[in-house]
Amino acid sequence: MFKRRAAVSFAASILAAILTGCLQGAIDANQRQLQDQQAQLDQLKQQVSALQNQHASASYSTSAPTPGGCDPAVMAAATRKGGDRMAAGDTIKALGYYQDAVTACPTSAQAQLNLANTYETIGDRPQALQHYRLAASANGPGADAAATQKAREALTRMGASS
Repeated sequence: MFKRRAAVSFAASILAAILTGCLQGAIDANQRQLQDQQAQLDQLKQQVSALQNQHASASYSTSAPTPGGCDPAVMAAATRKGGDRMAAGDTIKALGYYQDAVTACPTSAQAQLNLANTYETIGDRPQALQHYRLAASANGPGADAAATQKAREALTRMGASS
């Protein structure tokens, strides 16, 4: 009976040693994976910080102009950046820049036309029509007749009235 208990105890010790070795390997693998993920997280944090700094140093502000006013420099910068993003195929980011251009100059036919074209590109027909109508009805000093005409043509093409 003593020999049997000793044999069972010995077998249990060996089994425990084997399991401990296996579990330690799994623990070590998990620790390595955790370290890799922490390194990736740190890298992502650095990228987010760099993007936030880049956004903070934008060359224009998006503050609203005085009622009826226009900031042509802001509109031009936002329009240029919007065009760059559209050319790169980043329609959503272009939309943001074109919205900034309209915020800077809400009565600009060209700013409204760019925004309308972008909304149409992403399939937002109601927003596209709204901004085509605003572009088509733009008037006053500095009104862009070519942009107004393009907006009217877009409304006709889309089967809407101005």
